[in-house]
Amino acid sequence: MVAASPFRGGGFSGGRGDGGGRGGVRSRGGGAMKRGGGRGAARGNGGGRRGMKGGIKVVVEPHRHAGVFIAKGKDDALCTKNMVPGETVYNEKRVSVQNEDGTKTEYRVWNPFRSKLAAAILSGVETIWIKPGSSVLYLGAASGTSVSHVSDIVGPSGVVYAVEFSHRSGRDLVNLAKKRTNIIPIIEDARYPGKYRMLVGMVDVIFSDVAQPDQARILALNASYFLKAGGHFVISVKANCIDSTVPAELVFAVEVKRLRVDQFKPVEQVTLEPYERGHAVIVGGYRMPIKIRTTTPQ
Repeated sequence: MVAASPFRGGGFSGGRGDGGGRGGVRSRGGGAMKRGGGRGAARGNGGGRRGMKGGIKVVVEPHRHAGVFIAKGKDDALCTKNMVPGETVYNEKRVSVQNEDGTKTEYRVWNPFRSKLAAAILSGVETIWIKPGSSVLYLGAASGTSVSHVSDIVGPSGVVYAVEFSHRSGRDLVNLAKKRTNIIPIIEDARYPGKYRMLVGMVDVIFSDVAQPDQARILALNASYFLKAGGHFVISVKANCIDSTVPAELVFAVEVKRLRVDQFKPVEQVTLEPYERGHAVIVGGYRMPIKIRTTTPQ
């Protein structure tokens, strides 16, 4: 669907970098953001930013990632189709588009400075494996900022199991789930998946944003309980949380090796500059089926 409408909101855009070595895992540098709107507050927790001016015509087009869209105007903005029209989650901007039949579709601008998944998309990640109808286990859900956009992406036919340890953030998450019925909030420690094994079904994708030194082990534990064989994972790695005494690139390489030991197959890595310092997102598969090689008789 391509339509135009007046839009007041903040605009973001990201390019693709091609930095970093491969070593079996595709690696890309961070994307760039148009600086006309300013950066606002600290990375990862930025407040509102100026962007598209009122009255500017905006065209909303599908992104290559299913369930994700781009609002194109003076500045481009990543967005998702609002599952609960009229409602915001973190005071994000909204785009209302007039359809040909007279109805309206509402989209929510997805701020890459407040979502590592959005930052990964704008940094050029090939696939996030999260799409309409997916079942997703989200580790480190916090108050639900990124979770709400994942909820938009998977839609009514999908489900997001959102795990958060902090009871304060958990209250926000529970309130979010009251309006978004495809979110199941779980206020537990992701290091002990056995505590919520009766609440979570087998999932297609695990997204992990747990800033802990043993975050690869936490992902592996949850995958052993809930991730389907042949399923996929997306993990956000914060280098300083693991080892602040060595370069971030070395930390990322060590984490990739740890993941391989636990039956993960990392296939892609993107750094999140300029949205997050010292962060990378690693994407891959889990217990992938072994391809049988066939040989032609001599």
